[in-house]
Amino acid sequence: MPELPDIEVYIEAIQRRILGEELESVRLGSPFLLRTVDPPLSSADRQIVTTVRRLGKRIAIGLENDLWLVVHLMVAGRFRWDPPGAAITRRLGLAAFDFAAGSLLLTEAGTKKRASLKVLAGSEGLLAEDPGGLEPLEIDREAFRDRLVSRNHTLKRALTDPGLFSGIGNAYSDEILHAARLSPIKWTQRLDDDEIDRLYAGVRTTLTDWTDRLRAEAGDGFPKKVTAFRDEMAVHGRFDEPCPICDSPVQRIRYAENETNYCAICQTGGTVLADRAMSRLLGKDWPRTLDELETMRSGPDDAP
Repeated sequence: MPELPDIEVYIEAIQRRILGEELESVRLGSPFLLRTVDPPLSSADRQIVTTVRRLGKRIAIGLENDLWLVVHLMVAGRFRWDPPGAAITRRLGLAAFDFAAGSLLLTEAGTKKRASLKVLAGSEGLLAEDPGGLEPLEIDREAFRDRLVSRNHTLKRALTDPGLFSGIGNAYSDEILHAARLSPIKWTQRLDDDEIDRLYAGVRTTLTDWTDRLRAEAGDGFPKKVTAFRDEMAVHGRFDEPCPICDSPVQRIRYAENETNYCAICQTGGTVLADRAMSRLLGKDWPRTLDELETMRSGPDDAP
């Protein structure tokens, strides 16, 4: 799912192309994309775009008649900029936002169509879509601490809770926790001052550096490589590959459709965290350290 750095770079590219321009019409390729009925989608026709902003992980396009078009890309939704009147492809196409200079196409890969478009009236309608999380790059250390410990969650859950912090998801939470050298399952209300300092610095450094990197990658063009899995990442999506700091294999915890990646040496004092599925299967035989894990993988014939 695109997160804060990806969304910010998307917004900058979209602003350069449509800010101050007239939205001629919105064409739907899938009727399931639109999740509201009032105001009607047609009320956006022939309106001038006055602003484009991020709302958590959503992109909100503001129009002159106090109307908002709010797009949630979910996991596989993506934007692209095509020539005017570009066709909406049957397999991937969801919608086209038509302007004189080009069409902003919304696509979604895969069979599960989760991306959404909402038409909202006024600031009150927009506010109802805001999960309420603080902007992580706009708050000081004390505001960050107060929000972090307001609920006793694991760090992974706290960072990805949109009601606590805005725009952080599965990928960048892994990178933040690795930068901060903190376990994803450590409880927020058990952090000491040094750990909070490291986490706050990790949030700011990780999100800022990745936004700058993606901005430089896109240049003046439209972002094309929007993905949660990048070779330059330290741990996310890099299970069993070497940690860039200590060279030990990256570990993972799998749950539902997501996974948490971490370095046992850098983040958990060498402890291998229990994977829900495998720990249930292995029970007491679940390896607790990297040495035990390597022994289990190599088999009894190779064990020392």
